[in-house]
Amino acid sequence: MNTTLLSALAEPNRLRIVELLRDGPLTVGEIADRLQIRQPLASKHLSVLYKSGVVEFYAEANRRIYKLRPEPFKALNIWLEQYREIWEEKLDSLELYLKELQNKKQ
Repeated sequence: MNTTLLSALAEPNRLRIVELLRDGPLTVGEIADRLQIRQPLASKHLSVLYKSGVVEFYAEANRRIYKLRPEPFKALNIWLEQYREIWEEKLDSLELYLKELQNKKQ
């Protein structure tokens, strides 16, 4: 698992940027406006997300338009899948235990 990705997403403003970009590409100014932060701070967060591979951008006139890259999220999903299996097993065991308790009460 790429810990750079997790570190990038751990910061609340960067996570909020990712959530904004889920709906489609945005400029730095649009991101700053929606998050109510200054544009230089938005640019700094976008730089971290870019370096970690979460976003990419393309230039349109004098603006950079940022969008999410799907690959890091696919990798994260594959990594999390291992843990989902463990959680599901634990939840299944808990469900069986609770059913046993209910049957004993009846």
